[in-house]
Amino acid sequence: MTEDTDSSSAGPEEAQESGNQKPAPQPIASRPRVAAAGVLLSLARRLRQPLPGAQPRLRFEMPPEHEAEDEGVGEAGDAGRFGSPGPRMSAQHPLYMGFMGTVGVGVALLVYWIGSNTTQLLLWIVTALFITLGLDPVVRWLEGKNVPRAAGILMAVATLALAVAAFFATLIPTIVQQVTQIVQQAPKWVQEFVDSDFFRSIDQQFGIRDRITQELEKFVNNPDAMGGIFGGVVGFGSTVANGLFGALIVLVLSLYFLAALPAMKKWGYRLAPRSRRHRVQALSEEITGSVGNYVIGQAVVAVLNATFAFIVMSIIGVPFGTLLAFVVALLAFIPLVGGMIAGCLVTLVALTAGWQTALVFAICYFAYLQFEAYFISPRIMQKAVAVPGAVAVISVIAGGSLLGVLGALIAIPTAAAVLLLLKEIFIARQDNR
Repeated sequence: MTEDTDSSSAGPEEAQESGNQKPAPQPIASRPRVAAAGVLLSLARRLRQPLPGAQPRLRFEMPPEHEAEDEGVGEAGDAGRFGSPGPRMSAQHPLYMGFMGTVGVGVALLVYWIGSNTTQLLLWIVTALFITLGLDPVVRWLEGKNVPRAAGILMAVATLALAVAAFFATLIPTIVQQVTQIVQQAPKWVQEFVDSDFFRSIDQQFGIRDRITQELEKFVNNPDAMGGIFGGVVGFGSTVANGLFGALIVLVLSLYFLAALPAMKKWGYRLAPRSRRHRVQALSEEITGSVGNYVIGQAVVAVLNATFAFIVMSIIGVPFGTLLAFVVALLAFIPLVGGMIAGCLVTLVALTAGWQTALVFAICYFAYLQFEAYFISPRIMQKAVAVPGAVAVISVIAGGSLLGVLGALIAIPTAAAVLLLLKEIFIARQDNR
């Protein structure tokens, strides 16, 4: 009893003593950090909360697919918010035929006018779509590696932008260096030519020096000629600015197209009739997949081609090897003829270092082109498009004539898409007759 009494009497006292004890003071250096963390947390909570009276942004969503469209409408409420559509006018009605014919002609003229006035914008859009279809397999591969689609898009587009920036970072200093050397050496070259016996003999016979002096005086005193020089400089500057602006627009459009590509496909499939939607989707996926595989495969082939050319140029001492490697990579994107053009161009540049250098490069590079055609390309492009050789050559020439380099790049994917549609639609329909 005494022990229980003592323990019970000691309990409240110990509790009072423990209650009177204060927690250990925190270090002075950690107090500002804790306060700053608390302020940041409260600010983050406030930012997550919507503003008073704010409404969520309206989004235009795809209308749901109706499973029983042919069953009819039983009640007025089942007809939808705006009611059920009425019967269509007969297509044989004269008023209908005349009105629709007029509308068709007007729409055709409007499309022609818009296309003729927005040619540059259409080229940018086509380029962005081509890049999007080429980067989409990379983004989907990153998604398969548990990388979010937004992060995959940023990684793919950033890699492309860095490659373009590296090309221009190599091109611009080389051009500036060569122009500077030409400007510095030009007076020396002119003086040597003037002091040569050949020029002196011609000058004695035809009076070349006096004629050149007269023409220079006329040119300097002619305001139209000086204005033409100024206009040429301004035109070159505007061309460079337009090119940079176009590259920025293509980059931004590629980002948007990559982010919205699944939704764009869904919208496109919904434009087809429901009875044919599955077939349209299958054909479209086959075409876009083939184009994507072609772009990726051609990029790999171009990188290997440029790498081999750079190694050979570095070994044998071809000038401007880095710049020429970028040019080879760009031309290698053009199928069939791009490698030949790149080889001839680099061989001509190699002639400045000696005919032996040019001969060695030509032998090595054109031998590599044969190896690439029979061993590298068939293995890399086995999942890409397959186009007959004659069709490929005609497509590349026609695309280059219409749209330049861009047309040559998209010629083979376009030809493959046309061949697939002919095979699956027209030829299949003809076989069933």
